[in-house]
Amino acid sequence: MAFNEYLADKLRQALKERKITFEEKNMMGGLCIMVDDKMCVGVIKEDLMARIGPHVYEEFLTRPAAREMDFTKRPMKGYVYLNSDGWDDDEELNIWIDQCLEFNKEARSSKKK
Repeated sequence: MAFNEYLADKLRQALKERKITFEEKNMMGGLCIMVDDKMCVGVIKEDLMARIGPHVYEEFLTRPAAREMDFTKRPMKGYVYLNSDGWDDDEELNIWIDQCLEFNKEARSSKKK
């Protein structure tokens, strides 16, 4: 299953501009970008997948183009999908990336130590 390479490139560039070290993994039929061994942001088909955290989840769901991430057929609190109406604008995309990076600081890694 292919994912939007244009969006993936925008994410890569935005993280490089912030001097964030990241790792890419092919997951869930898309691309997952890991920061500090934690899922941070990604691309599923044409959508941005954002791990924003549960404390701002309801607030960010009200933003244009955002919807619940229901990859498992159940909403995953703290994760949202954002369609191209939301991520195509660089200013809006940067708001999402900044929130993902902010939550990443407190998120737990699932990597075995």
